[in-house]
Amino acid sequence: MRPVASLVTALSAASVVAAAPPLPVPGPAPPKDVNPFQGKTHFVDPAWTAKLDQTYAAFKQQGDKVNAERVRKIQKSMSTFVWVSRMSELSNIDNAIKAARQARLRTGKKQIVGLVLYNLPDRDCSAGESAGELKSSEKGLERYKKEFLKPYAEKVAAAPDLDFAIVLEPDSLGNLVTNMGIEFCAQAAPVYREGIANAIASLQFPHVHLYMDAAHGGWLGWNDNLPLAAKEFATVVSLSNNITAFGAKGPGPKKTNKIRGFATNVSNYNPFNALVRENYTEWSNSWDESHYASSLAPFLEAEGLPAHFIVDQGRVHLPGARKEWGEWCNVAPAGFGPAPTTTTNNTVVDSLVWIKPGGESDGQCGFPGAPRAGAWHDEYVQMLVQNADPSVYA
Repeated sequence: MRPVASLVTALSAASVVAAAPPLPVPGPAPPKDVNPFQGKTHFVDPAWTAKLDQTYAAFKQQGDKVNAERVRKIQKSMSTFVWVSRMSELSNIDNAIKAARQARLRTGKKQIVGLVLYNLPDRDCSAGESAGELKSSEKGLERYKKEFLKPYAEKVAAAPDLDFAIVLEPDSLGNLVTNMGIEFCAQAAPVYREGIANAIASLQFPHVHLYMDAAHGGWLGWNDNLPLAAKEFATVVSLSNNITAFGAKGPGPKKTNKIRGFATNVSNYNPFNALVRENYTEWSNSWDESHYASSLAPFLEAEGLPAHFIVDQGRVHLPGARKEWGEWCNVAPAGFGPAPTTTTNNTVVDSLVWIKPGGESDGQCGFPGAPRAGAWHDEYVQMLVQNADPSVYA
């Protein structure tokens, strides 16, 4: 862990001489480094919880009252992020805003809504299970900016009564750190950088907190990859400073765009605090996601980037479920991970969150009979309920 530095100014005067110059007038206090999740309720997405009615019915049919009741508890209180992965899914933002406002009126508690922005041209360049709708060879970057980013930004800008935590383009920059030997990734690199830089520039609102995707400890957490990852992230943030936000005419004044930090383990299965250290992590200092955040933090700070993290714990593998870190698709056995919380015992971690909605398949791989990526897989979600972290039902 890395303690937050503070500056204490002590003024003492043993004696005062008439001719002494006056003390300087204090300037404004520096802005506080406020965790945007602190003191807010993590938004519970009714669109996701409604899907769990199928899981509840399955347990009831099996006569499993214990797990059926667990499903009801999950539906009531577990927060997940809302994914916007296609232009046709931009309405998901409208639905989330409406539901979050209703929850605030019902409970009197301020909401923070988790969103994922995920529609780069040539997306998923190294795997292909989650290839998107846009291709750079077909004016994909231009469409991404005008038809996806612009309405995305307009929708969140119009809801300043809510806070948003937005994860930018899972897996993209991780591929640029480690997979440039793949021709498709090498070709996609400038598109990824420009696309994400435009997203950063377009979402500079006080109530929006941006977290760039930083893959996970098994991918970028190796000692050789940590400085390369930080440099790649810094390159994109710097690039965003040269981009004019939507609606502005001309380059405008020089600006410095801000991100809050980084998201790790999105759609993956790594534990935040591993109870058992798996054999395949032997040579890594980032053997769970808490250690990965702590390992990456100093390299981010050296590049002038904020070392703040959110960590996806929507699904966590059970010990022994994987033979190697590279297994990422519908890993089993697994369970819902720790409930979203800002109590992390790691000063660089803002919150544990559920970014990947449990029950949505990773693709037709891993678990036998798994459907296409994004499709609901109720047999799998039943397993997640049965193996869930106890904090989910507390």
